[in-house]
Amino acid sequence: MFIEIEEHALKKACLEMIETIILCLPNAFKGTIYRVGKPPDLVVERITSGIVSEDRKKITWELPAQSEYNPPGRPWQDYRDEPGRPLEAMAWCVEKQKSWTAEDPANDIRSVRLQLDAGVEDFQHMEPVLARKSDLNLNMYSAFEYPSTYDGQRIWTDTDYVVVAVIKIHFQPYTIKIGSQETRIIKRLSRSLGTQLLSYHLQHNSMKAMQQLAQDRLNACDILADSLRNAITKSGLIFSLMKQEIGYLRDQWEKVLLQECEEESLKKTCIDVLNNLVMDLWDVDEGVKKNLKDIQNKFLDLSLTPEQGNRWIHMQIEGRWDDVISQYPQYESRRFRIWQEIARLKQSLQFGQDQNIISNYHRMPNDLTREWVDIIYSNLESFNPHFLDRLIDILNNPNLDIPSRERSRKTLIQLKALAETMNQLERNTNFLLHQVLNGNHGKNGGDGLHHPIPHTPIDERPFQMLSRIKSFF
Repeated sequence: MFIEIEEHALKKACLEMIETIILCLPNAFKGTIYRVGKPPDLVVERITSGIVSEDRKKITWELPAQSEYNPPGRPWQDYRDEPGRPLEAMAWCVEKQKSWTAEDPANDIRSVRLQLDAGVEDFQHMEPVLARKSDLNLNMYSAFEYPSTYDGQRIWTDTDYVVVAVIKIHFQPYTIKIGSQETRIIKRLSRSLGTQLLSYHLQHNSMKAMQQLAQDRLNACDILADSLRNAITKSGLIFSLMKQEIGYLRDQWEKVLLQECEEESLKKTCIDVLNNLVMDLWDVDEGVKKNLKDIQNKFLDLSLTPEQGNRWIHMQIEGRWDDVISQYPQYESRRFRIWQEIARLKQSLQFGQDQNIISNYHRMPNDLTREWVDIIYSNLESFNPHFLDRLIDILNNPNLDIPSRERSRKTLIQLKALAETMNQLERNTNFLLHQVLNGNHGKNGGDGLHHPIPHTPIDERPFQMLSRIKSFF
């Protein structure tokens, strides 16, 4: 493995990730995580598998399933794409660093079982866990030699990442689609696992220089810090989902205003003009043009507050235009047009708060409109239960003329409850960590946490809470 991690820590991280995915996705019933070794062998080895019981209250680990990826694993030469050999999803994930979704196993071109014995694979999704080469100090001077495909092409030479693990999740029949919400959630959690594995890697290297310290205290701090890291990671995902939901509400509000005043979106108009100005630039590298257009088009997909939007435009769009014009001088008239459109783009961020437009909107009471605009355009920098209570109360008002009012209200209620539970976990972990660092060891600090139990009971409260948000996921 590129990342050096103690076995118990690696297994514990994998167990927690599988449990988190199965809890979040009610249509998932089994999960497996494989680690990917160092090049050029890239040995893929199954670390652990877990399957949830029918009542979804217990996960059974270390299934006695037969697999060519069981220890000691399979090297790259044995599973890469080759003529005359069944195509494998694992080869795709490792080589392309992209996910593979079997939404129709009966016609999946990378179903090994289908190719060998006419059997049908499960409905499943496989997601590579990536780590940045620079984070692992893998650069052009690295001693690693990346392997080649069957036709002699070196893999990973044109990417900033390496594959350190692969997550495989099995779903109930006909409940998984390519690009579905489930696959996006697994992708987000795979990034979390990559960060966690990198964190373990850095911790492992640090421990080499700290071998003189008491091993029992180091182990205790490791376990508690790991728990805190998990809480923060999961809380960050929840807060991100909250901000996305509030951004969605801003989009809905601005669409309502556009329909009412029968106007085109100034934001889109400005981006279209800027894209045309990009194409009119002379003597500018095509790659530079494409990068600039991609960034401008990306802005259309973002739902930001005016303050956040201004920062984003300044850093991502205005800064790039400044670099382009400095490197490729343009006529004064064209420069004036560019800065004029960027100024208009910033102005478009105020559309949903424009009093001239809002004053002509009479489908909601004025007091409700003012309160609604005030709250959805507020900058939410951290989890704030009072802010969410206020927003949920407004969404409960039947006079609020927003299409997604009830759906968003339920979603925010469920996310708030989950965030409060995670915050309590974080506070408890901080307290225990403080106790340990100050030498106040509890009586039950044994090493049982290092060794996963074959049958892990699932706490009822988080299970019930997560099951209530299944409609959102």
